Amino acid sequence: MEGIRAGKLEYREGAIWGNPYLRILRSQLEQYIVEKLGADCLSSSKNRTELRKIKKEMADLKKRLGDLQARRTELETTMKK
Repeated sequence: MEGIRAGKLEYREGAIWGNPYLRILRSQLEQYIVEKLGADCLSSSKNRTELRKIKKEMADLKKRLGDLQARRTELETTMKK
């Protein structure tokens, strides 16, 4: 809100299901964050977000691998009969 009031951020107002929200350009917001809090704050936030996505993807892949291994053993046992 501070950046909007200062005129440094462009925004649009919107509402979904009666809930208002503000739409802000990411590039302008990132530039504003760097000015106010520093580049380290922005990069650490981006790194945390990327790490969270990687961990989620790894967990999904581990689950998928477990399912595939179970299916493989099932098929192998049926083939031996």
